[in-house]
Amino acid sequence: MAAKLFLSLGALAGLLAVALGAFGAHALRGHLDDYARGVFETAVQYHFYHALALVLVGVLLLSQPATTLLKSSGWLFLIGIAVFSGSLYLLAITGTKWLGAVTPLGGLAFLAGWGCLAAASWKLLP
Repeated sequence: MAAKLFLSLGALAGLLAVALGAFGAHALRGHLDDYARGVFETAVQYHFYHALALVLVGVLLLSQPATTLLKSSGWLFLIGIAVFSGSLYLLAITGTKWLGAVTPLGGLAFLAGWGCLAAASWKLLP
């Protein structure tokens, strides 16, 4: 069940990253200054990288379904996408500067997710 969940969430996150990337490149062209465009592009990049990480977690869970560290990794990647990329999307579009203070919390979730994935790999592989 967890494998199916993270594979599906990863695929949907990838779909959303591509859609938001296209939106930023076309619909927001001329509406964002260079700084905001760079912030938006950073959000899309991290969003997409971690969508792929969610798919990886799902694939690994196919053979290790009861692994708490892998499940934690997936949830942390999902939280990271929402908080890190989400806050950057909003910052770029609205210019609301305080959102930049929230972004590092999403970065911490990404770091913790990669740490859980590393620990799971160390624990699972001979």
